[in-house]
Amino acid sequence: MKQLQNTLFVTSEDIYLTLDGENVVARRQEETVARYPLHTLQGIVTFSYAGASPALMGACATRNIALAFCTPRGRFLARISGENNGNVLLRRQQYRVADDDESSCHIARNMIFGKLYNAAHSISRTCRDHALRVNVDELRMAEEALKRLYPQVRTCKDAETLRGLEGVGAAAYFGAMDQMILGDKKTFAFKQRSRRPPLDPINAMLSFAYSLLTNDCAAALESVGLDAYVGFLHTDRPGRSSLALDLMEELRPCMADRFVLTLINNRMIHTKDFDRQESGAVFLNDAGRKTFLKHWQERKKDTVTHPYLNEKLSWGMIPYSQALLLARYLRGDLDEYPPFLWK
Repeated sequence: MKQLQNTLFVTSEDIYLTLDGENVVARRQEETVARYPLHTLQGIVTFSYAGASPALMGACATRNIALAFCTPRGRFLARISGENNGNVLLRRQQYRVADDDESSCHIARNMIFGKLYNAAHSISRTCRDHALRVNVDELRMAEEALKRLYPQVRTCKDAETLRGLEGVGAAAYFGAMDQMILGDKKTFAFKQRSRRPPLDPINAMLSFAYSLLTNDCAAALESVGLDAYVGFLHTDRPGRSSLALDLMEELRPCMADRFVLTLINNRMIHTKDFDRQESGAVFLNDAGRKTFLKHWQERKKDTVTHPYLNEKLSWGMIPYSQALLLARYLRGDLDEYPPFLWK
């Protein structure tokens, strides 16, 4: 199994990345700010508009180091990738499955089942750990609403119906989100999911976490030889990594949403970490991004027992393990794609 290495996050907007020998160098104008050995890195995510040198891009592509460019607010712009791993037969099979509605739905429904399961489990953990601080009856109702969808999802054979079931589950889950927030409810009260732009601090963090997780999923898929842009649930769209979005669905509740709740409930992030615009949009500011990314990296190093592989893995390796299982299913080595079911 592949080993988890570090991801370098560049949060300052005026940092330019260059290559010096076997090192990536961060420069501000003509001054060297920091230097990192390439062999210690699994990926680089830069939130700077200054960019990176062609030499560094080439070195990352050659060494299979995922180099992603995002806006300072976290919106994904582009990713540098080298020669595709795996073989052409795997991708041809992926495209054949993607073009067949029934085969696509067979994979997509397992991913959505994983999403609903992990969402229900997250609610259950809140009830177990904080029974005296939450409305347990209300949360249990949301959990049961999610569980009632399990058999429908497992037998669904139509993508549109599956999307409808996923939407019903998302409504039940996000309807319970505010109950799971225990710290600073004045700042982090959750009313509804809002995107493009996020309209409150918790939505700003959810969007940022989803952007990071999508990038991790895309890098994992490409590392096992799959095309991150051809999905089974999310339809093809220029510039959209549809398969990465598919894979992220089952991981949202346990890797992104739960992480955001931990930051809030453990008071690791505060109202001063956000910028609010006249339009109503809310974004993490530079200090907030640094705090968020610091804890994100720490979280990725925590371990969990994979429910299918029965191995202890770091959280950061979960997207890779799922990408590997998906590739094995497409090759015919597995009878089903096993979603990640958080225990």
